[in-house]
Amino acid sequence: MEQSESRELILKRNLKTIVSLIISVVLASLLLLGNIFLKSTYLLKNFGELSVEPEIAFTNNKPTFLEFYAEWCEVCKEMAPQVSALKDEYEKNINFVFLNVDNQKWGNYIQKFAVNGIPQINLFDKKGNLISTFIGKQDEINIRESINNLEKEEKPYEEIINAEFSKIQENKSNEVSPRSHG
Repeated sequence: MEQSESRELILKRNLKTIVSLIISVVLASLLLLGNIFLKSTYLLKNFGELSVEPEIAFTNNKPTFLEFYAEWCEVCKEMAPQVSALKDEYEKNINFVFLNVDNQKWGNYIQKFAVNGIPQINLFDKKGNLISTFIGKQDEINIRESINNLEKEEKPYEEIINAEFSKIQENKSNEVSPRSHG
């Protein structure tokens, strides 16, 4: 009788240890993924503050990286660390413009560049000619290659679309009515 009770105690201890280990691994994973998600959300929220004004970007004789994004866009969040790394690397030689599609202020640019899926990245040469358009999730390598090609003179226009993108939602919360102004 004593031997079976001690086996049960050992099994219970081992089971508690295994359950504790599993819970620890799950919690650590959630923390890591949470930090990555929060960092992406933070980067995305700051893109607008880090942006060069489009009017300046298209007139200062530098190539321009223009991204249309939204804070609710999962693909935008996923790409935010890559885009931030590109900005850190190239911002001395290239204008980085970030336009939130939920901001009515940018409606004319959204129409002009036919934005209906985000993220959408448009690359312009220093004369303001549209060289590349990337729609949806992209590999950093492809964007980097196009950025590096901005300095070459003769470049045909290129559009690269990935099926993984967010459809722009109609933004009814920003509609203006006579009663919306207090």
